Amino acid sequence: MGQLFSDTSKDEDSGDLESSFIAYFKKIKTENKIISQETTCLIQFHLKRGNIQGAHSVISDALKNVDNVPINIAVTGESGAGKSSFINALRGVGHEEEGAAEVGVVETTKWRTPYKHPKIKTLALWDLPGIGTVNFPPKDYLEKVEFQEYDFFIIVSATRFTKLELDLAKAIRFMKKNYYFVRTKVDMDLDNEKKSKPRTFDREKILQQIRSYYVNTFHQNNMEAPEIFLISNSHLSDYDFPALMDTLIKDLPAEKRHNFMLSLPNITEAAIDRKHKSMQQTIWLKAFKSGILATVPVVGILRDDVEKLKEQLNYYRDLFGVDDESLKFMAKDSQVSVEQLKEIIKSPYLLDTKKEKTFGETFLKYVEKFASANGGLLATGLYFRKAFYMHLLFLDTVTEDAKVLLRETFKRKN
Repeated sequence: MGQLFSDTSKDEDSGDLESSFIAYFKKIKTENKIISQETTCLIQFHLKRGNIQGAHSVISDALKNVDNVPINIAVTGESGAGKSSFINALRGVGHEEEGAAEVGVVETTKWRTPYKHPKIKTLALWDLPGIGTVNFPPKDYLEKVEFQEYDFFIIVSATRFTKLELDLAKAIRFMKKNYYFVRTKVDMDLDNEKKSKPRTFDREKILQQIRSYYVNTFHQNNMEAPEIFLISNSHLSDYDFPALMDTLIKDLPAEKRHNFMLSLPNITEAAIDRKHKSMQQTIWLKAFKSGILATVPVVGILRDDVEKLKEQLNYYRDLFGVDDESLKFMAKDSQVSVEQLKEIIKSPYLLDTKKEKTFGETFLKYVEKFASANGGLLATGLYFRKAFYMHLLFLDTVTEDAKVLLRETFKRKN
């Protein structure tokens, strides 16, 4: 049971580590990776040369960077376009909740205003005044809103893009920043059309007409048309909101993807799965850098500090929106009791030894199942500590709970 980081580690161990590392990250799509290709290559470089401490150091720095790197998103557009509602939706905050962006029919944004994500503290969405307002004339706009701070711009409209907004898009592109055009309130357009033309109403045709209008507007202004995202701030799982999130994740630098993915609301099972895969990468990397060449130590699991286990579990429950506070909001919206929601999920009781199955029994079965599915090993020549399996068990449980609650919410709304 020698330590993985001992000076007596053999070259063949390093080779196993290298092949394990390569095999794991080879399975992950480029747009989902949370560490850069440069970092990945540097870790492989150290492993190939048997420099375990060097690889350990690079992974540690990469994980710190992933946790701490700031993400700043700028949201701008015309008055009444739904900027504030869009910001609140991205943050998972109701309009009447504390810290919500102010929603109104008049221009409520006079200065650039940051809104921190309630759970991901490194993420801020900036509500910017519309270009051309009194305090932000076009010629000074980018300078006054401190253009360089943002990772990308989202330009929001509910009717049509003005010339000022098109000029802003040109300037952003010239400065080599990404921007995205979002057309909000498409649900209202469809409702109005259905009421006025019930017999000839064609949902897809109307959406295509809206999209074509914006594409043609760009072409008429001698601009290459970007992808136009049609969304409803009230119904995020409908229309193009999921596609917008996928695009933003893909375009972000690798080290910023993790926290951005974790910040997204649980609007689809695919979104929940994406969070799960991202968290799994961080768990795997932490376990990899502290792995030992030993079988999983099962004895003494229940002697661990119960409070620490609860903290780990509650951390995952909070990230995936299945914590007690989230359940209260969900119960209120669905007009059911919190107890009813807790009856259909598992994570609140995972560490409850009064239940029929103790945590130790659940854990042992999970390890056996996981080991069997992976040929007895997670990776060639590499075993992981029990913490890895516990984190995976917690993560898998809250992921499934989030999906169960999403299905329940959808069922009650329909």
